[in-house]
Amino acid sequence: MLLVWLYGVMVVGAVSRSVVQIATEFDKAPLAYSLSAVAGVVYGFITYSLVRGGETARRAALVCCAAELAGVLVVGTWTLAEPSAFPDATVWSDYGMGYLFIPVLLPVTALFWLRRARTAARG
Repeated sequence: MLLVWLYGVMVVGAVSRSVVQIATEFDKAPLAYSLSAVAGVVYGFITYSLVRGGETARRAALVCCAAELAGVLVVGTWTLAEPSAFPDATVWSDYGMGYLFIPVLLPVTALFWLRRARTAARG
């Protein structure tokens, strides 16, 4: 339940941030704002999958969490290696530092929980 709640908070944070930024200052940092919108969509899909439940939804959430973690690592590294490409931060900048590193911790926790839930269901 906590995992669903945290993903729900991230949906609201990422989507609302990106909508405002895209609507008011898209020309300032289109890549950063677009990536924040993508993060919000990914968070939304994961939240939906976790709420829906079932093996198919669990597998979809597992794949999306792995993709989310890869995105956080790639974007986080990119923002550190080439800060000029990001005149403004994304949700995943600096591995989610602006969000207390929740964007990097959340998919790791979710992957662990989803794999553990599968093992428990089989056992």
